[in-house]
Amino acid sequence: MKITIGVLALQGDVREHSAALEQPDVQVISVRRRTELAQIDALVIPGGESTTISRLLDVFELREPIADRIKAGMPVYGSCAGMIMLANQVLDGHPDQRSLGGIDMVVRRNAFGRQIDSFETMLDMKGVTGSIPAVFIRAPWVESTGPDVEQLAVLESDEPSGDRIVAVRQGSLLATSFHPEITGDRQVHHYFVSMVREAVKEKS
Repeated sequence: MKITIGVLALQGDVREHSAALEQPDVQVISVRRRTELAQIDALVIPGGESTTISRLLDVFELREPIADRIKAGMPVYGSCAGMIMLANQVLDGHPDQRSLGGIDMVVRRNAFGRQIDSFETMLDMKGVTGSIPAVFIRAPWVESTGPDVEQLAVLESDEPSGDRIVAVRQGSLLATSFHPEITGDRQVHHYFVSMVREAVKEKS
């Protein structure tokens, strides 16, 4: 079964995600226009700057078309800023910042600190084999989730507030706080591709 996955190419790690998605029977295209959005079975929203992505969605007139596809069940994976864009509620965002929504979660923007606070760790995540490298760069975390959201990965913390949720799934929507696309480990992307194949099969 051949599938087409788009990478939102407005800002962020577009090339890295595109390379990580490559495998037989997967066509990867960049998405900047409605015509390109219409060609895809699924979408990746890369990391970057969530306020910039939010603004450019309006500039390129993609906000409503993408939101409509999400509501219609299109699989979407968001990493870092992409997680923020998929959250139904965002804390510490700019006043004019709007997410696309779709996942019943509350996300705190830049929760792990500034660029200087970036770090890499090994992480266990449901749906993948063994521990994977996870890079956190000005990353968000999930403050809370609704009953239909599956928590896939949690980062242990010694803070009084407890451990941090850093990967979630709700139906055909997947989000991670971290950047798997820059580590060379493709397991998260393979997991998303399997989600896309499942969704396409159910739709056909």
